[in-house]
Parts: sequence; C-alpha cells; structure tokens
Amino acid sequence: MLSVQVEKNLGSFSVNARFDSEGGVTALFGPSGAGKTSIINMIAGLMTPDRGRIALDDLVLFDSAAGIDMKVAQRRIGTVFQEGRLFPHMSIRHNLDYGRWMGGHPADPATFAHAVDLLNIGQLLDRRPGKLSGGERQRVAVGRALLMRPRLLLLDEPLASLDAGRKDDILPYLERLRDEAKVPMIYVSHDANEVKRIASRVVRVESGKVVATGGVEFLN
Repeated sequence: MLSVQVEKNLGSFSVNARFDSEGGVTALFGPSGAGKTSIINMIAGLMTPDRGRIALDDLVLFDSAAGIDMKVAQRRIGTVFQEGRLFPHMSIRHNLDYGRWMGGHPADPATFAHAVDLLNIGQLLDRRPGKLSGGERQRVAVGRALLMRPRLLLLDEPLASLDAGRKDDILPYLERLRDEAKVPMIYVSHDANEVKRIASRVVRVESGKVVATGGVEFLN
C-alpha cells in the first residue's frame, strides 16, 4: 500500500494532500494546475515535501519528523512523463535497457522480451526516438520504466500530448499493462473518460488538496 501525507509551499500555491492507494491503478484526477504533478514528484523524490510522510508497503520513503528522505534511485519507482523523455542519441533498444541498468539489474533477455511484447514495440528496437510517433515514444517510455522492475509506476499525464486517435491507440496497451504487469500505478489525468478506462480508484485533487476519493463511478 502507498500512503501519502504531504505538505509543500510553492510560493502563492501550496499542496496539502493525504491519500492511500492499495494497489491496482489509482488516478489523481483534477484540473490542470491542481497540484497533481507536484504530488507525484514528491512520491518519486524529485521534490521534497516541507512536512509529511510517504510510505510504500513497509518502506518509508520520506518522513520529515524522522529525518528520512530516501534518494530517488533507492526508491525503485518508475516514472513516465508527459513528453516521454527518451534519449535521442540512443536506439530504442538502448533506451529500454537503460531502465534495466538504472534498476541495477543484470541483463535478462526473457524480461526484456516480455516488456517488448506487452507494449508491441519489437519493430521499433533499432530506431531512434526522433523517428517515432508520439504514441510509440510513450509506449517505449512505459517499457523503460517497467524494466526497472519498479515497486510503483507513476504516469504523469502520459496521453496529454497526443491527439484523440493516438490516445485510442495507446490506451489498450496501458490497460494490458494494468492487467498483466501487476505493478501498482498512480495515473495522473484531467480526462474523466481516460480515468474511467484505466483506474480502479480515484483521488480528486483541486487547488492542492484532496477533496474526494472513491471509485470511478463518482466521475459520472
């Protein structure tokens, strides 16, 4: 289970959020500028809360009272950003293998092949990111994060930069990831229809605060 209790002052804006996720896919849902990305950056260790506690199962990632702030690499959390952030000078094969290397794992052809098959990116392995569509780049970014063998996947608006057709292309792969990879996910989005397809639980965020939690049915 992921347990999050964080406070962060960001000048004229502040985040004060508290929620739990018991596995599956939990969506952080709310309008742009609500603080969703700041929350997952704190979970990932990319931003330090002013106060609070973040724990993943029995591992404490951050605890201001106890003076704990685990380094990003030690958290074993895979993050997929809106832009994908692939290395342009590397082939797709090497971009994917970077995830395995970052996770500190030895080469494992079977695990690599499974991730490639799961996301249907085998035909892309010898290309460079600049030759891929937006949807293909996002599938590769998900694969790279998955090959870290993460305890948790954070997906920050992974479809926001794609048009409706590209979103429809990639959503089935995210659903397959949810159903087959069995890695807990926090999925950030402001698109209710997208959340209904992907998530099992919704945490609604407005103005830096969690204002409601529940199943996807409360989005109707």
